[in-house]
Amino acid sequence: MAVKWTRGHSSSVLCLTVSAEGLVVSSAERGELALWDGGGSPVGQLRLPGEDDVTSVVFSARRPSTLYTSHGETISVLDVRALQEPLERFHVNEEEINCLSLNDTDGFLAAADDSGAIKVVDLESKKVIRSLRHSNICSSVAFRPQRPQSLVSCGLDMQVMLWNLQKARPLWTTNLQECGTEEDNPQSAGQFFNPPLAHSLSVASCGNIFGCGAQDGKVRIFRVTGVKFERELEFQGHSLGVSQVLFMPEAYWLLSGGNDGKVLLWDVGSEVGKQQKSPAKSLQRKKVQAPASSRKNGKLNKMSSSEQAGIVPKLTIEHGEKVNWLSCAEIKGSRRVLVADQSSSVSVYPLPEL
Repeated sequence: MAVKWTRGHSSSVLCLTVSAEGLVVSSAERGELALWDGGGSPVGQLRLPGEDDVTSVVFSARRPSTLYTSHGETISVLDVRALQEPLERFHVNEEEINCLSLNDTDGFLAAADDSGAIKVVDLESKKVIRSLRHSNICSSVAFRPQRPQSLVSCGLDMQVMLWNLQKARPLWTTNLQECGTEEDNPQSAGQFFNPPLAHSLSVASCGNIFGCGAQDGKVRIFRVTGVKFERELEFQGHSLGVSQVLFMPEAYWLLSGGNDGKVLLWDVGSEVGKQQKSPAKSLQRKKVQAPASSRKNGKLNKMSSSEQAGIVPKLTIEHGEKVNWLSCAEIKGSRRVLVADQSSSVSVYPLPEL
């Protein structure tokens, strides 16, 4: 049963983040920000100027009190020890920002927006050093841990891209619609109406494995090898689009949240390990779809591709509302998953020991 954190917002909570010191920040429509203590009480609140929806919040890794926020086309830098007027503002994007990512040396900040652009700001010079681009809305961008010049991105153009800041063009691109062969991906009504528009990315702590959640209800796991990446796994646990994926600090435990109101916990470590032992067979073995007989009205029923591939959720949370954001925090000595949805509250669920 969820514990609800209330009184922090008056409108839908859009995103969440947790600092290295365990501080939780939630943000919402109309410029609202709230800082929470471990007991679920708001200890700081702020409405950002302009009252644009706050679409992404990310803490500095090296300065735990510094928070980067995106609202409209603006990035504001805040000090959570005193939530007041922004310390700094960047206006480098031309359209609404969807996602921020900060590399682990605090050197570069990436901002992905509705035009498909990813603006990379050098935080020392305060200047844009790279402008990277998708052909449609760029929904998510993430720097890879331990690789401060490397990042991955995805968008509504169904593209997943690997970038290095030394180059303006992607090192490697995969179109999710073209993943697999015709035999592996039969044209079905479900696929036709649910193209794999990519919504969310998360990179595991090792920096080489990352997950992508898409509109077709699937989670795809990729492995970066040098200047390219390959699909390792593909599984389906959601009946509607996957709005969020989040790798836990523990290697290869992944949370996914969907428009179907479910939050699922996956352990992909054993399957990733198999791929390491037999990389040549990875694509052939893991391109598994449910047979046509298991489809109903374009949606997969219980006999899903994930079960055939041996990937089943370790935990299913029937949250009931479309998931806007997922985060994870240590609260009172135990791990919790934090869920933002269409409501003005934050839902908190206990997680089992991993």
